[in-house]
Amino acid sequence: MLAPVLAENGELLLAYGAGRVEKALLDKPGFDKVKVIAKDAKIFKAEGARLYSIENADLGTKKVDIIFTFRNYHNFDEAGRKAMNEAAYKALKKGGIYALVDHTRRHMQAINNENGRRIDPVLAIKEIQAAGFEFVDFTDLHYKADDELRYEVGRKTVTGNTDRWTLKFKKK
Repeated sequence: MLAPVLAENGELLLAYGAGRVEKALLDKPGFDKVKVIAKDAKIFKAEGARLYSIENADLGTKKVDIIFTFRNYHNFDEAGRKAMNEAAYKALKKGGIYALVDHTRRHMQAINNENGRRIDPVLAIKEIQAAGFEFVDFTDLHYKADDELRYEVGRKTVTGNTDRWTLKFKKK
């Protein structure tokens, strides 16, 4: 969706796990202004770990206007999220925007088998601010009042109907 919009006045940079996109789409019409970056990033799950971490998260650029991650933040452990947030801060221009959308977990709720792919938005705000970002705004665009916040987001009865937080930050 973003590639055609950015084709005339910018470029779309993809990072972290974008290998499938690179193989399947980048040689197709309309994708000539799309680049895969951070190819040296190593996303891994330590033995016995529930969540992923990341090494070599640097995006290799300092010119980005906006970084957007959609339903991905919950996949990483604390160290992985910290590495991503710091890499985003480093890659953005001053005043650049860091935008995130993810599945809501109740505040302070411990991780379990049913909420593992959800994340506490207050925790996310604290972590992202710790990387140097200023919290700017949120929207209830993806708010779903009937999501009980108790079931795995992949359940047939929940998929497509999860409450999600949408947050906007700015590089100071």
